Amino acid sequence: MPIDYNSLLLAIGIAGACLSTTLFATWLSSRSERFLLTWSIGASLIVANVFVYSRYVVDPAQPHLAIVAFSLLVLGLAVVHGAAVQFRGGGFRPAQIGWTAGPWLAVVLAGFAVGLDGLGFIFANLAAAALLAATAHQYWLARAEAPGPMLGVVVFHLAAATSFALCAAVLISEGALVLDGAPQNWAEDVNVITGIVAFAGIGSLSLALNQSRLARRHRREAETDALTGLVNRRALFERYRARSLPEGAAVMVFDLDDFKGVNDRYGHSFGDEALRRFAGAMLRSVRGSDVCARLGGEEFALVLLPAPRRSAIDIAERIRVAFGMEDLASAHGPVRCTVSAGVAICGKGGQAFEDVLAAADQALYQAKRGGRNRVVVEGLKLVAG
Repeated sequence: MPIDYNSLLLAIGIAGACLSTTLFATWLSSRSERFLLTWSIGASLIVANVFVYSRYVVDPAQPHLAIVAFSLLVLGLAVVHGAAVQFRGGGFRPAQIGWTAGPWLAVVLAGFAVGLDGLGFIFANLAAAALLAATAHQYWLARAEAPGPMLGVVVFHLAAATSFALCAAVLISEGALVLDGAPQNWAEDVNVITGIVAFAGIGSLSLALNQSRLARRHRREAETDALTGLVNRRALFERYRARSLPEGAAVMVFDLDDFKGVNDRYGHSFGDEALRRFAGAMLRSVRGSDVCARLGGEEFALVLLPAPRRSAIDIAERIRVAFGMEDLASAHGPVRCTVSAGVAICGKGGQAFEDVLAAADQALYQAKRGGRNRVVVEGLKLVAG
């Protein structure tokens, strides 16, 4: 026995309701991912559209049901578009929904207002197609995050957009400007079936993308020093422990001078600010391929891959001088701190990371014994300050 149109509408309504509930529940456990809440609201509006429209299919003598249904559809798809913008990291403001949905709602309602319900249906289908295509474009722009799943999300959105465009095309080809009821043709059946598949596909892929994003965030947090935003000791050793650094690579170890005394004199909040300022001085002095890390306390490391000896020395000096010129606010007025550094450079054939780090550590020890506020390179002393 073939499934009728109302049964298909019921199926898409149930699928949408399940998706909306799942998205909302996922957002409750991950409040930072606000796009899930926006997505849930959009899906709820689309579900409401489906159930109102199904009433209109049964009772076409109430044209206001079609107006309400299409208003909910356009608003729901505009909210879903807003969720895609949020997913990419953009902000979300309720006014954006008005800007996105407003023009389409105006033309849809105008068709019904002048008694041309067929024209209203055409505009509603074109509005849905345009909003879905715009949402697909947002996800396409974010494809670098997870190319495979993101491509799937784009394809499902475009498939749904195409099915709405087909509905509009059939009505235009038939010249159906006045319908006095819901249109019944092959495009409408394709549209509902596509909607069921798209809801399921987009929902599952969106949840998978969110879980993948959360996993990456947790890993990033586990590898990042909370105070400075640099790589932490654990992540640094995980990255380089099993590797040999190539010839010419350099490892630098920095240690803020008399940091315990600084904390005692000016307080721990001052000390924290000093650590953040030093991290900033490091980041401003290196390339994107270099790795800055906080080893713990007031000790930092920098891995340079690879650099000529003079370049590594220059960078260490640049960091030392830049930090020494930082004015740190304290209750006693501006204060300047200093830093000492040890540098080790890989010789021919490369060396294990831990060996180079140990050599840099030894050079740092010499810098401290030599009076602080200076850079010492393994086998070569530079007096500064």
